[in-house]
Amino acid sequence: MVDLACAQAFLAARFAGDAGGVAPLGAGEWSQAFAFRRAGGDYVIRFGLHGDDFARDRLAAAFAGPALPIPAVLELGEAFGGAYAIAQRVYGGYIDNVDEAQMRGLLPALLTALDAMRLADLSHTIGYGGWDAAGNAPHASWRAALLDVANDRPGDRIHGWRARLAASAVGSKPFDAAYRRLESLADGLPDLHCLIHSDLLHYNVLVDGERITGVLDWGCAMAGDFLYDLAWLSFWQPWYPAWQRIDFVQEARRHYAATGLAVPGFEQRLLCCQLHIGLAGMAYQAYAGDWTNLEGTARRTLDLARGYSPTSSNC
Repeated sequence: MVDLACAQAFLAARFAGDAGGVAPLGAGEWSQAFAFRRAGGDYVIRFGLHGDDFARDRLAAAFAGPALPIPAVLELGEAFGGAYAIAQRVYGGYIDNVDEAQMRGLLPALLTALDAMRLADLSHTIGYGGWDAAGNAPHASWRAALLDVANDRPGDRIHGWRARLAASAVGSKPFDAAYRRLESLADGLPDLHCLIHSDLLHYNVLVDGERITGVLDWGCAMAGDFLYDLAWLSFWQPWYPAWQRIDFVQEARRHYAATGLAVPGFEQRLLCCQLHIGLAGMAYQAYAGDWTNLEGTARRTLDLARGYSPTSSNC
């Protein structure tokens, strides 16, 4: 745990006293962030045990643009037995906290940001699924990347989740049932090689009015089907009561139609992404001992698994 005094001492040493205004910005599961000022500029330093997360942030910044504002990562290094990253600071409120009216106003910018990710040039990278520090991913197909969610390997960051899930009040049956459904739907999925953020909530998007001002924390970045980030918003929507009357999926359909983008197999592809999100969420929540959310995620995942018919219309 890096506290404020440690962050102040580190920055004082790193910049020979030319850093001030150090203040905590918050902490996630894997890192802690502090704001500071130096030479008239505003910056953020993050500390964490997993330097590859910060390397992904630096890779993602190469795709920044007006529609997809990503802070530039200026420095990576080692600190406190782990890693640190220094980035330009961007300002705004968290998208998680906006009300219905503001979210509706943000939808055009949000969908345009998803377009920018879909169109990002990943031709210099290979593979599907989660990035490594060079932007490459380990799987030969998108199907394989999705189905890998069932594996609990020694050395993985959340290793041990299967045993904890089996021992929980939820148990393994909901996971196994939803995974079988994912297996049955995953054959024939297109191998789209698009940029995926894979964590667009949880205080990773900053907004100001109807503008997106920053897309942060690319530690979960992947390559695969661009519908994944739409599925993310749709899957977790029940956890955000202010947004219950917004249909993210239907808004995306209208956006695709208006821009002339055909999305064959829309419902099947979206559901496969949603099931993967639910299964990965259950695995993480079991690892973290988040039993209340585990129960809700299991219910949500099973409801989705039971609701799709292969005869449903496509976009």
